[in-house]
Amino acid sequence: MNVWEYILIGLENVFTFSSLMWINVGLFVGVIFGALPGLTATMGVALFLPVTFGMEPIPSFMLLLGIYCGGIYGGSITAIMIKTPGTPASAATVLDGYPMNQNGHPGKALDVAL
Repeated sequence: MNVWEYILIGLENVFTFSSLMWINVGLFVGVIFGALPGLTATMGVALFLPVTFGMEPIPSFMLLLGIYCGGIYGGSITAIMIKTPGTPASAATVLDGYPMNQNGHPGKALDVAL
């Protein structure tokens, strides 16, 4: 097998319904974890790691990646809206995002953070 066949097999495994469902579940949970101050994306991944023990490898990685990416974005939501970063990674977002919110552009600030 050449490298392109391996890539094709990998893409077939990643783009299944269950994998895409688990990454969306992870994104939802991650945004909630990131939006709550004190709960970081890394903590969300650590808390949901035991959930993945009984799962297949690819959907479990998709769940954990969704939690991490959603957690990073979720921290910027509170940083932009209420000037309280939800995660340490979004501390700098307060400096630009909150003034944009005050000037009437919260949607643009959230798009830039995304």
